[in-house]
Amino acid sequence: MSINHLILQSLKKNIRNYYLYVFALIFSVALYFAFVTLQFDPTIDAQANTGKGAAGIKVGSILLIAIVTVFLLYANTLFIKRRSKEIGLFQLIGMTKGKIFRILSIENIILYAGSLIFGIFLGFAGSKLIKLIFFQITGIDQVAALNFSVQAMIQTVLVFLVIYLFIMVMNFLFIKRQSVLSLFQVRSKSENVKKMSVLQILIGLLGIGLVAFGYYLSTKLFSGNIDNMLFFAMLGILGSVIIGTYLFFKGSVSFILQLIRKSKAGYLSISNVLSLSSIMFRMKSNALLLTVITTVSALAIGLLSLTYISYYSADKLAQQRAPNDFSITDADDADSFMNELDAEQIGYTETHIDFITLRANIADALESAPSNFNGQLKNTEMVVVSDQAIAGISVSPDEAVLTGVDGTISQLLSFQDQGDITLSNQTDTIDVHYTELEEKPILPSIQSINFPVTVVNDQAYQQLANNLNPDIQGAFGSEYVGIDIADHDQLNQANDIFQDWHDGDRNPVYSYSENVNMQKQAVGLVMFIVGFLGLTFLITSGCILYFKQMDESEEERPTYTILRKLGFTQGDLIRGIWYKQLFNFGIPLILGLLHSYFAVKSGWFIFGTEMVTPMIIVMLLYTVLYSIFGILSVLYYKRVIREAL
Repeated sequence: MSINHLILQSLKKNIRNYYLYVFALIFSVALYFAFVTLQFDPTIDAQANTGKGAAGIKVGSILLIAIVTVFLLYANTLFIKRRSKEIGLFQLIGMTKGKIFRILSIENIILYAGSLIFGIFLGFAGSKLIKLIFFQITGIDQVAALNFSVQAMIQTVLVFLVIYLFIMVMNFLFIKRQSVLSLFQVRSKSENVKKMSVLQILIGLLGIGLVAFGYYLSTKLFSGNIDNMLFFAMLGILGSVIIGTYLFFKGSVSFILQLIRKSKAGYLSISNVLSLSSIMFRMKSNALLLTVITTVSALAIGLLSLTYISYYSADKLAQQRAPNDFSITDADDADSFMNELDAEQIGYTETHIDFITLRANIADALESAPSNFNGQLKNTEMVVVSDQAIAGISVSPDEAVLTGVDGTISQLLSFQDQGDITLSNQTDTIDVHYTELEEKPILPSIQSINFPVTVVNDQAYQQLANNLNPDIQGAFGSEYVGIDIADHDQLNQANDIFQDWHDGDRNPVYSYSENVNMQKQAVGLVMFIVGFLGLTFLITSGCILYFKQMDESEEERPTYTILRKLGFTQGDLIRGIWYKQLFNFGIPLILGLLHSYFAVKSGWFIFGTEMVTPMIIVMLLYTVLYSIFGILSVLYYKRVIREAL
């Protein structure tokens, strides 16, 4: 039999093993090619945030290479082990290790070449959809054309050629280091089943304790108690959670399952045997893999949640900067812009607000505040406006209304629904009782100093407007003009006029819709890259766990044969497999979700104004996609059990 015939026979025989490996290759190539195609698309650089689009995608492509490389190397490790007996037989019949390596190399070249061609074709076909999603997320008004990039193809071929060389080196070292006897025992290695020692119990408890400590520390991160040690606190959180996760998989899971096993006094059902016992004696050997998957899953969910929080909050963040369609901080500039609108016969309404900045004591008005704020709460700066300047607000001389309380500062300072504030200039002091909190801001954040604005009675305002402290008055004037377009259909035309008008040196001026678009483009680019990488990791980690379950199912095939001969039905075995997969896929998922929740909760307010909805959406989507691989593994087990007899 010639080498070529042997290679063809080997490929034909191993097609059942190789189809998932080929899928992994095709998927990786298609994903990478489609992503890199964006990097060389001229419309991305021209439209995405003044040339930053391609640069961001280039950084993302480097991270994508790392994810894909680890995935393919791990997949190759699993499949080369599945062929260990075949490699051992080749050596028994007198074939040299060099010739065996040559056979495997040629097989891989055939698989790689075919997967590369097919993957590039699929990536090209899917690049238009990915570009369309990118344009939709970033708010770019551009047609998603289907373009084939030769540069992207060359880069993809070079990257996967390097990965192929890494795989060949791995295969060469595997063949070189294994003896004939060890090749027949590669897949039969298992953990020693021993009674839980005191050390293992302590390791398990320590793992849970470290994770809990990391969670607790994250809740105190921005409380003001550890501001001087913020960097070390972050390192402490990261270290305790990662080490705790590893120890959790190394000892905690086995410890908890041992307790469940003891509670049943040794009377285990078939479902318990197939789930609890199997996991208990494999979890330690899989601890490192599961720790990596859990940690990176938490990182992916956390980063995607934070970017989606910013994207989801774009409207509110833009409203803080521009409360009206157009916000202008100088009356002369406002007159100039309104003349431009008049010339184009665009109707509008004008809001003119004069304001002052005073010293304020807000200590009695707060429900909570970071401890390092305590010294500032009795002598902070606050912008004050007369109720006559605000339509719909009228208060008595000793009352007030707080507006703009939904800003970024509100995540640090929690105001009571009603409270007392003391306002003072250089000579007079007035106590006011605010009776209402309004979320909508009335001044741009640059003029309200990112703080709630107090609306007081005009009589109190006029009294406080005398003898002002000039050192604390706003750097951008003491007047604000807001302009709202009467006919919303003319808003785009007004924005075009605004963009042409405000070019050059002017006082700060803002367009609400322009701020929304800028926020969505900047955050949308990051969210697209993080989402793409997160989805890639989700699929690759899901595939790795799936491949691992395939390998375990083949090892356990004799066990299923025995159980079927003893009279257990296919349904009995499948129930145990369902429990097993709930543990194998569920534990890393739940831990990843918990890690990301506490990470996001500790500092989400830096990124936006809404946490719960964006984070729940991201977590639900991740959970649904992740669960697909658990279901696929159950289906594979079902086929193995069906073939056990």
